[in-house]
Amino acid sequence: MTSTRSPGKAGGSDRLFRFAIALKGIDGGVQLIGGLLLMVIPPAAITGLANTIITRDLLGDPNGTLAQHLQTAAGNFAGGGTRLFAIIYLLAHGLIKLALVWALAKRVMWAFPAGVVVLSAFVVYEVWRAVHTHSITLPIFAALDVAIIVLVIREYRKLRRERGTSASRRQQVAGSQNS
Repeated sequence: MTSTRSPGKAGGSDRLFRFAIALKGIDGGVQLIGGLLLMVIPPAAITGLANTIITRDLLGDPNGTLAQHLQTAAGNFAGGGTRLFAIIYLLAHGLIKLALVWALAKRVMWAFPAGVVVLSAFVVYEVWRAVHTHSITLPIFAALDVAIIVLVIREYRKLRRERGTSASRRQQVAGSQNS
């Protein structure tokens, strides 16, 4: 199930779509690896790293906003609930993204609406979680997911038009051969 277009004739929209799903694939791979790493890295190592960053003024003033966010995040992470959430979130998000990227790259038609639904659910959850935890990174992930959703919808519509045109041509050719 590939596109009727030859790879050399890819337009700007096609290149942007391929770039976006490649970016999502890299993102999914990084999230999967991050989830696996968080499973084996002890929480004390995370809080120790955060303290080192803060005490060496790598984020500016140790009492500044960034330093306080990092210290709060590391403390919440070591507490357990955030760590478990992060592990499950990263593993699930990474695996789902990699599966969707594979299906989208292969132009499997059902993957387009499924991808929109799954990514939309991630966006809703990321925004909800960001509001409740004051996360800095979750809104960034949500914005990237929204951009990918737009590209997936555009590519799906274009692919449906192409496949509809191809099917019409095949029917016309078959009809003219039967006459």
